[in-house]
Amino acid sequence: MSSGLKPPANACVLFNGHDVSNWTKRDGSPAGWLVEDGILKVVPREGDIMSVETFLDFYLHLEFRLPDMPDKSGQAKANSGVFLAGRYEIQVLDSAGWAVPGKGDCGALYNQFAPLSNANLAPGEWQTYDVAFRAARLDESGNVHDRVRLTVFFNGVCIQNNIELPGVTGAPLDGQEGVAGPLLLQDHGDLVQYRNVWIVPLATSASPEYGPK
Repeated sequence: MSSGLKPPANACVLFNGHDVSNWTKRDGSPAGWLVEDGILKVVPREGDIMSVETFLDFYLHLEFRLPDMPDKSGQAKANSGVFLAGRYEIQVLDSAGWAVPGKGDCGALYNQFAPLSNANLAPGEWQTYDVAFRAARLDESGNVHDRVRLTVFFNGVCIQNNIELPGVTGAPLDGQEGVAGPLLLQDHGDLVQYRNVWIVPLATSASPEYGPK
């Protein structure tokens, strides 16, 4: 598991542990979430927040902690979401112990791909997402010719293996595929917490040459 993993020197640290100065709401107004003891906390009904920085291809590391809500079930049980490039949601939910995870459970690409296995820890424990994201590629007319691909490790377990998405998931920031976008964290009304959020931008292509120069 990669909990507590330190960002490398070339990482863009999105949450500095002190404030939300580099986050905004969807409309660009100041983010209203709370920061306490180095933890970023959802403030219900303050709205989603997104990073000021935008990214195309990237590696994301993010840690989250879910509240214990034993009186709730299904989508009402510690719900939030991590939107890659503001358009593709990895679900955050307390689905610990569920035998067969579905398209709305923790680690799912919301309503598109269920996780390969249930890697959820119990509420109250810090959990990790590590994601390799490759943006869609556009042709000269601006149409998608190569779709988004991504791999997700959840608490060290590969739950999405180089999947190809058919398009944006529900409630995206916009429908503009193949362009840079922010990391967006969802306010779904539950007291989910985040920490140690950083991104390493990745090269979009490699050299065609062979051997050292």
